Amino acid sequence: MSTLAQLPGTDAAADGSVADQLEPLLTTLFEEPPPVEFEFWDGSTFGERRRGQIRFRSPDVLRRILWSPDELGISRAYVAGEIDATGNVAELLRALQQAIGVGGTSRLKVAAEAARAFRVGGAFGAPPPVPAEEILPRGIRHSVQRDRQVVSHHYDVGNDFYELVLGSAMTYSCARFASTGMTLAEAQAAKHELICRKLGLDAVRAEGPRRRLLDVGCGWGTMAIHAATEHDVDVVGVTISAEQAAYARRRVAELGVEDRVDIRVQDYREISDGPFDAISSIGMAEHVGKKRMPLYFDRLYDLLTPGGRLLNHAISSVGGSRLGRRSFVYRYVFPDGELLDVGDTVRYMESAGFEVRDVENLREHYAETLRRWVANLEDRWDTAVDLVGEARARVWLLYMSGSVNGFEDAGLQLNQTLGVRLHDGGRSDMPMTRVDWG
Repeated sequence: MSTLAQLPGTDAAADGSVADQLEPLLTTLFEEPPPVEFEFWDGSTFGERRRGQIRFRSPDVLRRILWSPDELGISRAYVAGEIDATGNVAELLRALQQAIGVGGTSRLKVAAEAARAFRVGGAFGAPPPVPAEEILPRGIRHSVQRDRQVVSHHYDVGNDFYELVLGSAMTYSCARFASTGMTLAEAQAAKHELICRKLGLDAVRAEGPRRRLLDVGCGWGTMAIHAATEHDVDVVGVTISAEQAAYARRRVAELGVEDRVDIRVQDYREISDGPFDAISSIGMAEHVGKKRMPLYFDRLYDLLTPGGRLLNHAISSVGGSRLGRRSFVYRYVFPDGELLDVGDTVRYMESAGFEVRDVENLREHYAETLRRWVANLEDRWDTAVDLVGEARARVWLLYMSGSVNGFEDAGLQLNQTLGVRLHDGGRSDMPMTRVDWG
């Protein structure tokens, strides 16, 4: 007859290693021995170290999972340093995803084995405090005030840290590796050049002032500077991150283009000095939210002159997705983030009045971009920890590594969608072919 004294973690089971006591749960989760070795706080192991190692440093990991039996519990343990990973984190995550077999296993059996496993080493008890890097935003979703709070959480962590991760281009969006051997900076410049060409920034104005570009969500100003210096246009760049704006203004001043680039701390809903000849929205739509996308595209349409073009560069997913409040990415990276199906993006743009002229998917380019960012972070890990602390550095490593897999397996997409505001009578001013877009 089974009694509490016979359960793992009690005196009767104390002679067995942690791996021995967790084996019933682990063999339930994994149909075959995983290609990743799990090492526990007593030195015992489970699995094979072919793709790397994951080390559980204390029973606190199990306490977190017991209280948060979803990805949030184990994510908190990783951010807090209670879990260590040896090897390529993206490959580790991919290997675990492929090896886990709970889809064909009775959830009741998993729960029963988990109930036993959580008694290992006295794992019952309250979990440690939630890492300070976690956020659960308050207020009306996607209101101006809440959007500022969310953007500050993600972007106002220090420009030095972003320089370390993003490199000299200081561009936090998918690059375009147009040829082999490109550096990250070259690939980011190629992406900006492609956008400028799609927007027709080189079109000749017969008379009057230079053409005007609005860059919504301008980040650290790289797109604005590229457009001004390479295509001789006037640019208004808007961001609601104060740190981004300060950095972008400094770069603009250093390059001597203050007469052509105006960087503002301003929400897109507050822009009132149109019209513009072109609008770039690069990595911005993910922050807007599906319910507000019609308003977003309506607003941008109103800010364009007839014949003006909008380039919307955004992560998407088939069917769209809204981050769950208990997901790692929601709590630590992009609170309130939402991805649209590209079909919905096209539909909302058309409903606002745009004629959609082109859609291009660059997802493989984003996987490579992320690999470069991960390499930058890992190569200067100690400096990154000095800048933002180990917990936040771990957030970024886990987030970017997981995203590599998302773009590689097509769970995530990166679409550039080009629309034009037609003249009365239907004239578009668009070129007859894509040849000039590069």
